[in-house]
Amino acid sequence: MYIDLGPFAFEIEPSAIAGAALWALGLYLGFSRLAGTLTDRLSGWMNNAERSLYATQEEYEKTRKAREAQNVFYSSLLSVLPFLVLGTLLSIGVEVGLGEDWVVSGGVLLTLFCGVYELERRSQEAEDEEEED
Repeated sequence: MYIDLGPFAFEIEPSAIAGAALWALGLYLGFSRLAGTLTDRLSGWMNNAERSLYATQEEYEKTRKAREAQNVFYSSLLSVLPFLVLGTLLSIGVEVGLGEDWVVSGGVLLTLFCGVYELERRSQEAEDEEEED
């Protein structure tokens, strides 16, 4: 894929984009608790930052629910960025170490294993909650 940004022009292989995205997805699934925590913290930070923009508490309370929902959405989008960066770095490392063919294959395997891990983890949590009741 050729990208031209005025004076900057570069080419990115589609397999590199797919590999980085698969590695990022695998990491996101494998560290889903961390992703949830990151989303919650970013949302709280955005809510606190917005609160300081209002002069009175009444002004703030008028549109609070809508703004908090919007902040949760934005924080969930932002929480993906660290995983994209790490996924890109890992895919580059795999490409350098094992070759271009292993980037997508490794990403698929990581995503598969982390997806199964996440399903089992949630299943185990549900069983533990049922036992407590």
